[in-house]
Parts: sequence; C-alpha cells; structure tokens
Amino acid sequence: MKQYFKIGEISQLYHIGADSLRYYEELGILTPKRGKNNYRLYSIHDIWRLNVIRDLRQLGFSMDRIKEYLNDRSIHSTQQMLCEELTIIQEKLSDLEKLKKNVSDRLSTLEEAVRQPIGQVELVTYPKRHCHLIPSGYDTDEEMDMLIKQLLNKDRSHLYIIGNNRIGSRLPLSAVENGNFRGYDGVFIIADNGPVPIEGGSYLRICYCGQSDQNAYYVPLLLSYAKKQNLALQGPILELLWIDIHQSENIREHITELQVRCIPAL
Repeated sequence: MKQYFKIGEISQLYHIGADSLRYYEELGILTPKRGKNNYRLYSIHDIWRLNVIRDLRQLGFSMDRIKEYLNDRSIHSTQQMLCEELTIIQEKLSDLEKLKKNVSDRLSTLEEAVRQPIGQVELVTYPKRHCHLIPSGYDTDEEMDMLIKQLLNKDRSHLYIIGNNRIGSRLPLSAVENGNFRGYDGVFIIADNGPVPIEGGSYLRICYCGQSDQNAYYVPLLLSYAKKQNLALQGPILELLWIDIHQSENIREHITELQVRCIPAL
C-alpha cells in the first residue's frame, strides 16, 4: 500500500479542493511532508484525520471545533461532541417544525381567502383579540407600507406579510359620519402578544374584491344592515387585507374585509 499521496490524489479521493487541504494545513490539522520540488505528500496519519474531518463536517461541526477534538480525542470527548451535535439537531428540528407550521398557516390563510363570501354582510362572533397598533393616519399606500414595516419590526420572528390576513387599518366612525371613508387613524396587526386589546363580541363583516379603496360603497352597506337589524355600531371599523399587492399583482384577486363591532340598539 502506498505510504504517501500527492495533493491531487487526496483531492480526488475525498472530493475536496486543493485550497481546502492547504487551509487544513494552515490550521495545523494536517501536516503533510514535503517531497521533491516541495510537493506536499500526505501520509496515513493525514488520511485518518481527513476521515474524521469529513465525518464531522458532514455533521456540521466548525473547523475550530474539529481541531480541538483532534488534539484531544477520547471516548469522553467523542461522546461530548456527539451530544453537542444532538442538541443542535434538536434545536434545528424545533425551528423547522415552527417554520413548517408558519408556512402551513400561510397556505391555509390563502385557501381561506378565496372562499370568502364577497359582497355579503355577515353577523359573526369574535373572541377578544390583541394587536400591535401604530396610531398614525396615512394618505397613500406607500405611507401605509412604511407603517406596516414598523409594525413587523415589533416582533420580526413571528410577524410577516405574505399569507397574513391580520394586517389592517383602523377607520373611526366619526370619519365615516363626515363622509371620509379613507380617514384612517392607525394601522395594526393582530397578534396574540400584542399589547392593545380588540374587544370581543358580535361583529358585522363584509368582504370585497379589487382595489382596497371601495369603502365609500361597502361601508354604507354595513351601516344599512345595522340599521335594519336594530344594531348600534361600536367602532372603529377594522379594514383587513386578506390579499393585496404582496400576494398578487392582479388587482381583481385582491380581497379586503371590513369588520365593525355591534350591540343591540337601545
């Protein structure tokens, strides 16, 4: 059996670049001898080390950690190292499960969005909810996008846009009474850990397709329904975006929902 191997042979055998082999040498992990013309010659001593390096790299260990292990190998250190990796794997699995649920929830929201009854006023019941709120009005969609970005920054690990039907604007009833159907006084995102409560109870809701600026038509439908059913509105009106420019460039696919809490009129 050959006692020494050239860098090209090792590179081909382990499918590893010559630059990586030189890097291992710089770290002191490999110590090839020098042959004629100063060629690197790798011995059996380097071979078993490469076997360990390849094995541990596949498990995700850093080169610094591998160097530490190679300089102090024992049953105990091997067990300790594998236990460390097992802990890391468990954490990654937990993160992947959270990511899987997140993606699944987004898909479910999009599937639910296309099943929404369009143009129909409904009386529904919602539990008490919570939200993050920025009490700031806006005049353009660009201004709203900036406010939404500020909302997402409140909890970047859990809040998102795509596949989220809990982002919206707050429209005071006082603005509606003055004929201002775009007189928003804040933007919000519904979240379990939000500090601002949204009262539970009976709500009137209606969904519509297209541009999210059709409140002048659909808000009066809510008002008319409430009057016919002898209900008093307890604003503000919540304008929620099921599907907007973030999910589809086709405006006809956009879906907006209006919600407003109501109680029996005296």
